[in-house]
Amino acid sequence: MPHSLSSRESQDAADEDSILPDAPPANPEASTAGDGGDLDGSHAAVQDPAKTNVKLEDLFDDDDEDDEEFPSSGVTNGTAPSSSPPASPPQIAPSAKYSDPEVMLAFYQRLFPFRYLFQWLNHSMKPSNDFGHREFAFTLQNDAYLRYQSFPTSDLLRKDVLRLNPSRFEIGPVYTANPRDRKTLRKSTAFRPLAKELVFDIDLTDYDEIRTCCDKANICHKCWSFITMAIKVVDVALREDFGFEHIMWVYSGRRGAHAWISDKRARNMDDQKRKAVAGYLEVIKGGAQSGKKVNVKRPLHPHLARSLEILKEHFQDDILEKQDPWAKPEKAERLLQLLPDKALNDALRKKWEAAPGRSSASKWADIDSLAKAGVSKNLDGKALLEAKQDVVLEYTYPRLDVEVSKKQIHLLKSPFVVHPGTGRVCVPIDTRRVEKFDPLGVPTVTELLGEIDTWDKASIKQESEEAAKKLQDYEKTSLKPYIDYFRTHVGSLLKAEKGVKRERDDDDPMEF
Repeated sequence: MPHSLSSRESQDAADEDSILPDAPPANPEASTAGDGGDLDGSHAAVQDPAKTNVKLEDLFDDDDEDDEEFPSSGVTNGTAPSSSPPASPPQIAPSAKYSDPEVMLAFYQRLFPFRYLFQWLNHSMKPSNDFGHREFAFTLQNDAYLRYQSFPTSDLLRKDVLRLNPSRFEIGPVYTANPRDRKTLRKSTAFRPLAKELVFDIDLTDYDEIRTCCDKANICHKCWSFITMAIKVVDVALREDFGFEHIMWVYSGRRGAHAWISDKRARNMDDQKRKAVAGYLEVIKGGAQSGKKVNVKRPLHPHLARSLEILKEHFQDDILEKQDPWAKPEKAERLLQLLPDKALNDALRKKWEAAPGRSSASKWADIDSLAKAGVSKNLDGKALLEAKQDVVLEYTYPRLDVEVSKKQIHLLKSPFVVHPGTGRVCVPIDTRRVEKFDPLGVPTVTELLGEIDTWDKASIKQESEEAAKKLQDYEKTSLKPYIDYFRTHVGSLLKAEKGVKRERDDDDPMEF
């Protein structure tokens, strides 16, 4: 880390020029899953859920904890539904909750953008190993966790999702072989991760020591500003410093955001390169009980200088005014620990003790005012400036879960799944309007299904030509702008992938 003190292809081409509409068949039986009866590619014994103590949060945590590299593929808990999905959308009771299986089934059947997800992960309109050798992991309604699922096409993925009706699913790497066939390979080394998007995870629980409005899984608009800051800083670094273009940020459904970088160069990174990129972006180090968390070289690396410019306005408004982090004496003492001059600290402490209700904004201003008043004869102005810069970074710079970024094998929750704790859909975040993204305004699955019913009833009453126009169900809901954004992102990625392929063909015209 440069700024840290510590180490560390005629027709085929035409076919690809248009994006397939996201219009899955109304009858999922129109397509068949070749090996759908074998839940994880092997004939695993199904355990009785009463005989296991495995919990959902231990297997599939929002914190995306590291997975064992090649664990057993057997069903870990419970039984999987084996009946075929209904040919028509299920009827949802008015009082149904988002966690009800029939609600989730209706969501997958009517709203989930399977075609666009396929195009995004396949990098082409034609099925390829980029999708066929991709691992999916399902968490079922009974908390059973199925790893190493794979599908040749989006229709087969959709069919199995409707059959299994998972509460959510994760996306893993592209392997050298079909994940379902991994146990039939003679050599274990023949099955290894080959490529995966470079990903980043930001979770508000990592800000609990500095946010004063909420803690744990709770969020509000005040503390969501930490995620906004993080997206701004990381996104510009990935684009300007590494040259990545196809970056999509996705709301986690409750208290965080994930970045997916789909550039071919990023997908092909080995673990060492992923670790290096994560290290470049990591500045905040140490837990809640550690001392100084920012230790950076001077002069500041250009990435950090740019980050300070982005963050300084957020520091004044979102930190000093809204979070008021040093209102309590023990929190103010933490600020003093980060300043370099004892005499100045003593003077500040004395002033703040005499005015217990003094705001954090005023305390921050006191640092400069007392320094200029000469309370310390040996004050090093440069050291004080650098210390204040470090304070700004500690309270505003992104706190990344770098372990999520370091390994190809790490699975990450798929975009557009429903968060099981909130019912909110994991929608993309438009970075052009990141300041206006409202996590608490993201639609829930029950709200979306209600919107479809409301639109359909209004259409029948109006009986107008416009209302009778055929629309896909998602276009009747507040999910439409998010899927439209995703479609545009996918279109840009597919265009770039075709360009890469054509360049490769032009470079070696005589190569057979």
